[in-house]
Amino acid sequence: MSRAKADEDDYWNSSKFTLAFTFDEEDDDYTRLKESKKAVNSISALADEDDDDDDVEKVSWSGEPVGSISWSVKETASKLRPAGDSRELGFPKISASPSLPKNNSVYSLSSLFKGTAQYSTLDTPARHYAPELRKPKCEYKDYISNWSPQETILKMQQGKVVSLERFQSLQDKMLLLDKAVDGHDGNIITAILIYLKRSLCKEVLFRELVGRETALRHYIHYLKESGEQKVLLDLFSLSLSGSVHSLPFSPEDSLHVQDHYTLLERQIIIEENDKQVERTGQSDVFKRFPRKASILNMPLITTLYYSCFYHYSEPEGTYSSPANIRRTFKLAEKQYFLTALAARAKLKAWTDVDSLFTTRNWLGFTKKKSPVAFQRVLDILHKNNAPVQVLEVYVNLLEDLELKINMAHKFKCHDVIINVRRASYTLCSIILNSASVWL
Repeated sequence: MSRAKADEDDYWNSSKFTLAFTFDEEDDDYTRLKESKKAVNSISALADEDDDDDDVEKVSWSGEPVGSISWSVKETASKLRPAGDSRELGFPKISASPSLPKNNSVYSLSSLFKGTAQYSTLDTPARHYAPELRKPKCEYKDYISNWSPQETILKMQQGKVVSLERFQSLQDKMLLLDKAVDGHDGNIITAILIYLKRSLCKEVLFRELVGRETALRHYIHYLKESGEQKVLLDLFSLSLSGSVHSLPFSPEDSLHVQDHYTLLERQIIIEENDKQVERTGQSDVFKRFPRKASILNMPLITTLYYSCFYHYSEPEGTYSSPANIRRTFKLAEKQYFLTALAARAKLKAWTDVDSLFTTRNWLGFTKKKSPVAFQRVLDILHKNNAPVQVLEVYVNLLEDLELKINMAHKFKCHDVIINVRRASYTLCSIILNSASVWL
């Protein structure tokens, strides 16, 4: 047995491989790491020996002893030299060869002693950031907690800020609205409705609000206060088309919404026609006075003014006729008169202005009559730079002599003043003559 073991040892020792096999062989990297550690320790030992050697005289690049007077002068001059000047006193010229930045390099001990260096990407320096500290749970638990609809409403009543985005399904949203209505808090109901308006389409929201009268009243009030007339029109149009029934409009509100719906339909027709006329240049008034804004969603009086400005002479059967608008929406005579007067005076259409005051009795006689005081008419005409000849006509229609003279002075109607003075002088002469005859 011992002979066989000796033969095996001879075989392994006489192998053609230079390194003999051993079961205790260590990894090469681990061996290199130990060698690197020894090398570093030897370098640090050498550095410590240099620090301890105080007898060695230190000299600068120019060969002068460090700490001497000449060295101090040159060192001070080099500090006062501008930063852009790369030359330094006492140093030899060194060729500007590219060097590797220390901040952008990462070295390992093993690669250093192997003679190779591993560099990180030069464009992205290696930086270490401290981890972000999380907030205490008590500060954000209202945002992330899985509150039920009842708990959410309770938190809102307590004045806490909660997130409604977690209620995604229609059933959860309607349950949240029902709990808000049960809480009898109008502000919370309105807040829930604003969220539903943003997250649901109009048809679905209107359909769900029909069976919830309290919520629907709050929603209509919110739309009226925020001035969203178009959403009100859509709501009422769905009611007219049969998509939504039994909306809780009062009779007065129903007429108001119906008028707005009719007005919007008319505005759409007028807007489309006027765009085409303005584009083709068929009307002179659009060339002289180009439109500055769209007529859509404008109030009724603004629409009437627009119609009197651009479509005054059209027949009553057209949608854009001022007479048609007056008849459809049952405007008062004073409203129509003042709007038409301002529009035609703006255009300097004095013939149309005169026709507004002209009335004809059953005998065929004409007479000038105004539903408003002529003093207000004169102010409107003067504001639109009416000529003196036009103003004199309406100053003469004033019945009070003192007021007539004051208005004539104000608007510089000198002929009116002369005629009034002449008439009063003639009247006085007649009275004096009559008195002398009697005496």
